[in-house]
Amino acid sequence: MAKVITSVVIAAVVALAMVSLVAADSGTATFYTPPYTPSACYGFEDQGTMIAAASDVFWNGGAACGQQYVVTCTGPTNQGVPQPCTGQSVTVKIVDHCPSGCAGTIDLSQEAFAIIANPDAGKFFIDYQQV
Repeated sequence: MAKVITSVVIAAVVALAMVSLVAADSGTATFYTPPYTPSACYGFEDQGTMIAAASDVFWNGGAACGQQYVVTCTGPTNQGVPQPCTGQSVTVKIVDHCPSGCAGTIDLSQEAFAIIANPDAGKFFIDYQQV
């Protein structure tokens, strides 16, 4: 009986650990427009358009440079666009820093923003997770 209880406890601990590994953080997204260079991480080196700037929430003195995040729109922040989300997610690479006073947790490129939400929204709620 003790082996069964131990096995159940171990299985529960493993399951809880896996859930915490896949849990996304919540925040808000805004967007910025070209030109996307120079950037705080890569200077004048072009990194494409599936990019973003990290706010102080996870910038960590530049440690966020190069990290990739899956970002999903979860809902509106205002009444202007009551249903901004497209139902899609986007993977972006952190290439820049959105300085203090940044309006969102993550500042997406205009192209990345348009994949997951109506650009007229300007800002929306997100879930984001490092990949």
